Amino acid sequence: MDRKKVVSMFTAIIMLIAAIAVAENHAHKSIVSGANPLIEEMMILDGVFREVVSAVAVGNGERVHKALHSMHGTMEKTHEGVHHGTVKIPKNAHRVKEFVKMDKQFHHNLELLAHAAEENDTKRMTTLTQKLLAACVSCHKTFR
Repeated sequence: MDRKKVVSMFTAIIMLIAAIAVAENHAHKSIVSGANPLIEEMMILDGVFREVVSAVAVGNGERVHKALHSMHGTMEKTHEGVHHGTVKIPKNAHRVKEFVKMDKQFHHNLELLAHAAEENDTKRMTTLTQKLLAACVSCHKTFR
């Protein structure tokens, strides 16, 4: 993997980790006051991305695929929470349809990453991981 891509990926990771740190403060409040599926998904995603980035950096598709497994079902829980009002979008809550659309695209890209991981296609894994991290930052800028 070339150095520019690695630097770009790690820059995105640092931005994501900063956004997650802010979210963790709110996560504690959500967990204490009643489950928020979106916060639960973000906490799972935090661990998944740490493993995915590490695995992509060394070209280990098996580790990537294994890490992604824990994301199964999180989108459905989040969307159900949006429908029932247990998901609270901190900013631009009136744009919930856009949020759901972004989330569906994000999970679609997770599936594409899982397929690339099955094939141990390091180039696609790298591209998709960067795309996913950019989507995290974009969503947080818009809705967090």
